[in-house]
Amino acid sequence: MGKVRDISFVFLGATKFSKELLIFLIDLGYIPKAIFSIPENFNITYHTNKKVIMKNYNYSDLRSIAKYYGIKYFEIDSVEGKRIKDYEVLLKNLNLDLMLVLGWYYIIPKKIRDLARYGAWGIHASLLPDYAGGSPLVWAIINGETKTGVTLFKLSDGIDDGDIIAQKSFEIEFQDTINEVYQKAIYYSKEILKHALENINDIELKPQDKSKIKIYPQRFPEDGLINWNQEAKKVYNFIRAQTLPYPCAFSFLDNKKIRFINSYIVDINNINYQPGRIVFLDDIIAVSTKDKFIRPFDILIENGNHRISFSDFVISNCLIDKYFS
Repeated sequence: MGKVRDISFVFLGATKFSKELLIFLIDLGYIPKAIFSIPENFNITYHTNKKVIMKNYNYSDLRSIAKYYGIKYFEIDSVEGKRIKDYEVLLKNLNLDLMLVLGWYYIIPKKIRDLARYGAWGIHASLLPDYAGGSPLVWAIINGETKTGVTLFKLSDGIDDGDIIAQKSFEIEFQDTINEVYQKAIYYSKEILKHALENINDIELKPQDKSKIKIYPQRFPEDGLINWNQEAKKVYNFIRAQTLPYPCAFSFLDNKKIRFINSYIVDINNINYQPGRIVFLDDIIAVSTKDKFIRPFDILIENGNHRISFSDFVISNCLIDKYFS
């Protein structure tokens, strides 16, 4: 751990992204007054008027870090509206310079943000105003983007619409899965966060053009159903965007849910097969799409955790010429 820095702040986070940045900050000497986190399964109201239970598939327990460094730790859930009261009671007397909100799922009310001299800062994994809202990296890959980035910004009352502090862009390579893109986002988040904290008294805020903000919805496991009637490139992007540790893109075969871990595009034009058909094609087993073919490699059956070869699964169960639905 480096020399302790003289910034009074609290840290709010609940993901692997949060853990990486928390450890990074502590190593630099930035020690939070307290750590706030959210359970792996938590209550949230997201674009609806009803509370739903969400599962954080990138969850990381920050309790051990807090214990090791003697940092106060609090776990917050929105049930019964207790979270706002908890924030006020616990933060009011800390004389904060800053709140760092990194890997968080709840909107921070203004009366809470105003408890810190510099307000609350967050990092969003996109180049705002593009891809505001939920699952920005997943959406970027699904949509076939070749570039994205990270944005450090000051939280406001809207969704990801606060003033921009800093941004950094990076490439999405065609072979990148969500894992590679996620690691790039962590790397560049550390870079812009370090620079901003070291120059905290000279921050220049840049307002977003709110007319350009498009809010994407949070994705749920059931959103991963593959549409084989799309072009192969879209199916390929859909699979790589949601691979492990996410629930994975899926399809149904003989009433079994098949989850796809990885795949590649077979560059042969499809002129003979309806989309979704499993075919034996030039010594490989593939699935037809609207224009070409997808060759899956590893899959998971139903809700199992044991990955198996797609080709072995098809051969052993005599599934050539069967259709995914």
